[in-house]
Amino acid sequence: MIEFRNVVKVYNKNNRALEGLNLKIPDGQFLFVVGASGSGKSTMLKILTKEEDCTTGKIYVNGVNLNNIPKRKIPYYRRSLGIVFQDFRLIEKMTVYDNVAFAMHVIGAHPREIESRVDYVLNLVDLRRKSRSKVCELSGGEKQRVGLARALVNNPGIIIADEPTGNIDPEMSYDIVNLLSNINKCGTTIIMVTHDISLVKMFNYRVVELSNGVLRNDTDNLTHTEEVV
Repeated sequence: MIEFRNVVKVYNKNNRALEGLNLKIPDGQFLFVVGASGSGKSTMLKILTKEEDCTTGKIYVNGVNLNNIPKRKIPYYRRSLGIVFQDFRLIEKMTVYDNVAFAMHVIGAHPREIESRVDYVLNLVDLRRKSRSKVCELSGGEKQRVGLARALVNNPGIIIADEPTGNIDPEMSYDIVNLLSNINKCGTTIIMVTHDISLVKMFNYRVVELSNGVLRNDTDNLTHTEEVV
């Protein structure tokens, strides 16, 4: 369970990014977060990943108050998350395999475990045949699937996807969300920020809408926010 309790984030007097956010995300849920630019979506994710601290309020992940995590333990907390970025954040000159394996090397996994797990996730995202290709040789959609494989490789309980389809074409965007949907069916919590309302409407998942740092709507199916861009 992820729970935001009256979370406020103030960057300065004229920039209040979140205004008393209250939100519960049960284990195993797929959640779309939508809203215009500046609505607080990215700040919400940054607080969840401990890139930022909330000004007031509390956030709990599996019963742990993130406000109380010592700085030295933040890297260990982040290992429980899989993060997919809009701009991929891959090492372009490394191979697909090495980009994904790197996430396991960081936590000191055994070489045999790395080989087995990387093979598995690359097969899951349909990139096994490109495992020895360099990332710089891939299309945008393929790069995002590498990013998804990297997020999955350490078997996180929560995947956070920040505009994962922002730099890829519509057909590949559907494929990425469909992959996330299949991962969610295995019990992984998915939180996906997006501007693409047409994509949201293709999938019957919970949708929350932020506006000026406030939670405006929380619905099972978004049918009224065509204007959100």
